[in-house]
This record gives sequence, structure tokens and C-alpha cells, in this order.
Amino acid sequence: MSIATKTGDDGTTGLMFNRRVPKTDPRIAANGACDELNAALGIARAWNDDPLITQPIFDVQKELVVLMGEIACAPEDRDRYREKGFQFIEPAMVERLTAHIHNLETNHQISYQHWATPGATKASAFLDQARVICRRAERAMWELRERALPVSDAILQYLNRLSDLCWLFARYVETKSESAGEK
Repeated sequence: MSIATKTGDDGTTGLMFNRRVPKTDPRIAANGACDELNAALGIARAWNDDPLITQPIFDVQKELVVLMGEIACAPEDRDRYREKGFQFIEPAMVERLTAHIHNLETNHQISYQHWATPGATKASAFLDQARVICRRAERAMWELRERALPVSDAILQYLNRLSDLCWLFARYVETKSESAGEK
């Protein structure tokens, strides 16, 4: 099967279970922000070599696919989605991100004051870029909820924690760079 299915030539795109919606549907915009976030995290992971950062980012990238699948499921198909064995974002995933935040704040001497200015290093700049894309994805999810589409508390909390984690990762990289006398 070719990637060029041509089914989107009419201005629609697919949700789970062959449901079609306009490409301007807010679920598509929200998933687009998450897809962009996943790509930005991939760049951030590629520019970092510290497993303290790379492994959690890789785990998050896989979980973002779970999140996008959940959002791409029409409300009337959610039971079917779960029955087919698809995952949902769970509170345990949020707790894992919170644990990474706690570890960084408690066990690593991250130095920062006031607002951070992105760009101290390439690695930290890519993490900051992922952070702001994450905030946009979070806002898009809140918009879906305001439109009465199913967005779990776990999704909203997950994206909120993830943006905080990206911010801390960026400061961690900068602090490590400063300690090593790098730029």
C-alpha cells in the first residue's frame, strides 16, 4: 500500500475506524500539534547524549502515539478502541513524568534564575522548542474539552508535566554545559 492514498485530496482525513473528518477538525489540529511535538522531541533526543534525558524522551515519544490514537478515536468508538487493545494515557504515565521532575529538582544542581532565554546550547534550545510546542498541544487539548470532546484529565496533566519536564531538561543541559565550561 502506498503512503499516497489520495483519500485526503477532498480535504478530509481519517480518524480511527475509517471515520472521515475535515482536515480543519480541531481533533486533527490537536493531533498535529502532538505530532509536531513528537518530531521536536526526536530532534532534542538526537542532540542530547545523556540517558537521563534520552530514555525518558524516547518513552514519551511512544506515549505520544498512544495519546494521538486516543484523540483520533471518535467518542462513539471509544469502547471499541479499548476492546481492540489500544491504550489510553493513564495516570501512571503522568506520575512517571512527575517522578522525573522530582528527580531533576532534588538530585541535580540545576541553576536558573528568572526567565530562561533559549539558545544557550543547541541541545537545550531543541528542548525549549519541544516545550513550547507541548504548550500549544496542551492548549489544543483544552480547546477539545471546551467543545465537549473526550479529553481525559490524564492527557491534560500529561502534557502539562511534559512541558515542565522539557523546561527542566533544558536547564539541566545548560547547567551541565556551564559546569563543563562549554557552550
